[in-house]
Amino acid sequence: IIGGKWKPWLINRINDGYHRPMELQRVIPIASKRVLTQQLNELEKMGVVYKIIHPVVPLKVEYFLTELGESLLPIISLMSKWGTQHRELYKDLF
Repeated sequence: IIGGKWKPWLINRINDGYHRPMELQRVIPIASKRVLTQQLNELEKMGVVYKIIHPVVPLKVEYFLTELGESLLPIISLMSKWGTQHRELYKDLF
């Protein structure tokens, strides 16, 4: 469910209060808009996020975590902590 390079980032950023696609693009600038949109759609299909489309011009779309999505936050936090603690071991790979 959280496989994919940007899914944990997206879940964290949505939890941090970034809900609109352009806001997410700004806080994850190294990911392309197309990839972020694709991964948001996959998260929505899996029930991790839900989308609200506001009927205004221009169209306003916002993403929010579902209860299932919120239940992933502790797992993502542990993954982040592990990555930070072991960054030096893997720095030459990236």
